[in-house]
Amino acid sequence: MEWILVVIIGFIIPGSLTVWNIYNCIAENPKMERGISTLTVFIGGFFYMALFFISFEEAGEWYVQINSMQYHNSISSEYWLIYLIALLGFIGYFVLLYISADKLPPLISAFSISFIILLNVIQIVYAVQLSKNVDGFESLLYLYHANILLLSARVIHRHMKEEVEIFKGRISADVEHKSFSRIYNVVNNLVKYSIFIFVVLFFVIAVIEIVFVLMGQGLDAPIKAFTNTADWTFSKQIPPPPLDYDGHYLCTVAAGGHKKVVKPLRLGTRRNETIVVNRQLCIANAFEELIAERMPGFHRWIRNLYDTYGYPLSRKITTPTRADIIYIVMKPLEWIFLLVLYTFDLRPELRIARQYTYVEPR
Repeated sequence: MEWILVVIIGFIIPGSLTVWNIYNCIAENPKMERGISTLTVFIGGFFYMALFFISFEEAGEWYVQINSMQYHNSISSEYWLIYLIALLGFIGYFVLLYISADKLPPLISAFSISFIILLNVIQIVYAVQLSKNVDGFESLLYLYHANILLLSARVIHRHMKEEVEIFKGRISADVEHKSFSRIYNVVNNLVKYSIFIFVVLFFVIAVIEIVFVLMGQGLDAPIKAFTNTADWTFSKQIPPPPLDYDGHYLCTVAAGGHKKVVKPLRLGTRRNETIVVNRQLCIANAFEELIAERMPGFHRWIRNLYDTYGYPLSRKITTPTRADIIYIVMKPLEWIFLLVLYTFDLRPELRIARQYTYVEPR
């Protein structure tokens, strides 16, 4: 049942919307164009964000130390205005989608087309930005990018056709050589309108650049939004080394799981390396320390068992979701460790709190 839902949500719905959009782009009489286009933008956008979140956990800017299962931000948050430009592009798209050309002032039409063009420039660049880390199932992300291109081309094409009809209606009927004059005047007016659109486009770009400068981000801010990152195609920054947790699968869980689930507490030190520490990891290590003090022979057996199976397991924890599952599965064992600590240790919380706050000798 779960796999059926995955197939329907992950493949059938996006695939059906894509096929319908292709049909509407080539058909003389598109069917439910507004409804299907709106569903594509919003439902497709939701699927896009869900797949992106599952595939890539962004954990901060390029200078933040993260673990090797996470990624730095694909767009620098310093240049957040690029998100506003993309939003205006979507607004421009819906303006052209829902309002016919004869009801739109020329300046509004030109601004809408201009922002749609900028939206598609941004989303194409962003698609390339992701390409370095996209593999296999993540390729479905490009389906949304393709649909946005398709819908944008369709709405601009339809708007221009409506403008042609408007120009035709403005041509006087009593001009000599009526047919030739109509063709000439329509083409002439359309050329003038197209030039007007490009003038507005360059005006919009100039205003955006001025805003970037006034906000102290510089003329090259749209470029830096993609290059002032790490881990991605256009990234130019070198990030700090990832937090180490290799060889200890509870370290992997603490560092790699979703924060709301595994609840990381602080940074700690293990074998002279900085690691992420949560309470489960501290309890497990405190239990091991207690066993090493009271039953050294039994501890050596447990340590050998852990080293034999813990390390291979840690190599399989390659996503935050897997780390979450291990954290939940380990909960009963964590409670047993805690029970032993509170039964045989005079100050169990002090022992737990001091774990990984020093360089361990072992």
